[in-house]
Amino acid sequence: MKIQAEWMRGGTSKCWVFESAQLEKTQASPDVLLPRLFGSPDHRQIDGVGGATSTTSKAMILHRPQTGDVDVEFTFAQVGIEEAAVDWGSNCGNCSAVVGLYAIEKGWVVPRGDVTRIVTRNTNTGQIIIQRIATPDAGLPAEPLAEMPGVPFPGHQVGLGFLDPAGKTTGRLLPSGAATDALTVGGTTWNVSMVDAGAPVVIIRAEDLGLDPEAYDSWFGGVELLLQTLERIRRQAAVRMGLAATAGEAARAIPKVAIVAPPSSTDQGSDAGIMMLSMGKPHPALAITGSIALTLAARTPGTVMQRFLGDFGSPTLRLRTPAGVIETWSEERDGSLLVGVDRTARTIASTTIHLPETLDIKAPKAGATLAGATR
Repeated sequence: MKIQAEWMRGGTSKCWVFESAQLEKTQASPDVLLPRLFGSPDHRQIDGVGGATSTTSKAMILHRPQTGDVDVEFTFAQVGIEEAAVDWGSNCGNCSAVVGLYAIEKGWVVPRGDVTRIVTRNTNTGQIIIQRIATPDAGLPAEPLAEMPGVPFPGHQVGLGFLDPAGKTTGRLLPSGAATDALTVGGTTWNVSMVDAGAPVVIIRAEDLGLDPEAYDSWFGGVELLLQTLERIRRQAAVRMGLAATAGEAARAIPKVAIVAPPSSTDQGSDAGIMMLSMGKPHPALAITGSIALTLAARTPGTVMQRFLGDFGSPTLRLRTPAGVIETWSEERDGSLLVGVDRTARTIASTTIHLPETLDIKAPKAGATLAGATR
């Protein structure tokens, strides 16, 4: 069995991009098909196309609607590495940057002017993301030159604008109804903010974890020692946010965890220091969906972010990450809020993936469809 696919980089992530029809022709459940394609369960993913890290074990499944105002629908899949499982619970903002580029390269959208606008919809969350891709002289440049923190080589410039992103997963910006909540883990009470925008995120102050805001570069080692505690906090937050009935049932991908602090006294280039966890490990840069949540948290009175930022009126927010400073932006347009960030994207390879003929084909789970999924 053979499947056509593109291997693409979006932001600081890599993902395999499939058209929904390619996967549907296998008649296999995506919950069975994708782990086998990626080589899971295996921490090396040696017999598949997975990259053996949370930022490279990802898939984007694209569908071209025949009618309506949306140019491309896409479903994001976070493929387990040591588990033969797929998490459909959220979107990946970095990988979202490949969707518009794919549409232009495949002729789904015709470039117009110096910037081409592509309307996309993420089916995991129902989020509309308006993508703006640089197309000088009404075409993609032969050699893209846009650069971004965390990526050593240039790519095509892609702006991602999340339209009214609050509450797309839980129904509310503040799922618990409060700007801060107290969660008790191991006899210690942690004051956190739980925000749903872009993706559900639980925000914790670095100082509460014993991390020094003046020594951001030393956080990584400290966070690794706290992973078990942070996972227990995350699972309790999942229950409080209505994402799981019990802590044990919490999904691996959401809520995400963000550790935040004011910038150090010598840091003049950012508004906050951030370290985010992805699939239980420190993220090498920043989950873009998480950056959208942090941006709205900065604008919401009483949150952990807003308390040290104060009355933050700037349309841009500069977030220090392990890969460098990432800037998000907010703007009001026609009565709607657009929250966004600029990324780069590039196609790495076009390929045929060979799938074992002995794949155990099962009926898809409810909600695990390849086009038009809603969860």
